[in-house]
Amino acid sequence: MQDIINEIAEDHLFLETLETRNSDGLDFKEQSVWGIKAALEAAFAAGKAAAQLEAAS
Repeated sequence: MQDIINEIAEDHLFLETLETRNSDGLDFKEQSVWGIKAALEAAFAAGKAAAQLEAAS
């Protein structure tokens, strides 16, 4: 799951890492609303796919 979250953060929010680095310049980023929307849609799709796989098992 963490790999999927990191991939979404990188692909849609252009974040190098989700680790806290204790630096405002590194830990806080401005994001476009369309980028946030795309990240949320990707996370929803990943959750839906995971639920479908689990139900099929």
